[in-house]
Amino acid sequence: VGLRPGDGAGPAYIVHTFARNTCLRRKAAGLAMEAQVLAANVDKVFIVTSLNADFNVRRLERYIEAVIDSGARPVLVLNKADVCPDPGRFIDAAREVAPAAPVALVSALSGAGLDALRAEIGAGETIALVGSSGVGKSALSNRLLGVEVQREGAIRASDERGRHTTAHRELFVMPGGGLLIDTPGVRELGLWSDDGAAPAGFDDVEAHAAACRFRDCSHDGEPGCAVLRAIEEGELDPERLGAYLKLGAERRYLARQQDVRAKLEEKRRWKQISKRMRANPKQ
Repeated sequence: VGLRPGDGAGPAYIVHTFARNTCLRRKAAGLAMEAQVLAANVDKVFIVTSLNADFNVRRLERYIEAVIDSGARPVLVLNKADVCPDPGRFIDAAREVAPAAPVALVSALSGAGLDALRAEIGAGETIALVGSSGVGKSALSNRLLGVEVQREGAIRASDERGRHTTAHRELFVMPGGGLLIDTPGVRELGLWSDDGAAPAGFDDVEAHAAACRFRDCSHDGEPGCAVLRAIEEGELDPERLGAYLKLGAERRYLARQQDVRAKLEEKRRWKQISKRMRANPKQ
């Protein structure tokens, strides 16, 4: 926003609202058909997961989709390397779902990999941390900032899941310049889309789809489907196609629901106008 300082101890005034450069959104929890903004005007989003039971490829695909759709750049941060004797399989899985995104293997506890992670933060950039509870976002924030500003929590031994320690989004100035946004743990990441376009982050599926016989191929048994052929030949993981189709269907559903909502709101607006006109007829 554009802010005009007040006189002396008087209040300041917002005089202008600038358009957002990027906007990371999700569908609000519950039945409400509305978006919840997680962060705005960020350059990169550090998608934090831990090398334990929290690691979930399908969830990573959702995060990547949301980040790319926001206009920001995703960075996959694999935390808790200190408790994982074989991180290679996690790195391979992360690179498979996001071959173009940087993947950082770190330990917020020991400090391993943090220099490489800091190298991902350009001068003057704004970074947001997102991920489930218990993956170590608060600990990473403290290490990147060089001071204990966030309370760190432990995970349950039974299922390696964490509890909320960060209850609100908070913006910090980083020592070397730039800004860091720490966000609460996300329990549910429903996508938010208003155009019904194909999901982002699936370049491997799209590359095969370009060779399908029909431009509107749904990859569900049509003749000449290059995507299904790639699965048969072992060039594409069938679970990747399943995720692509599921996220695509979710985006189209959201777009349809928003269209219905917009039509209902327009109808309601005109009813109110008509009601006012009847109540105040021209003399």
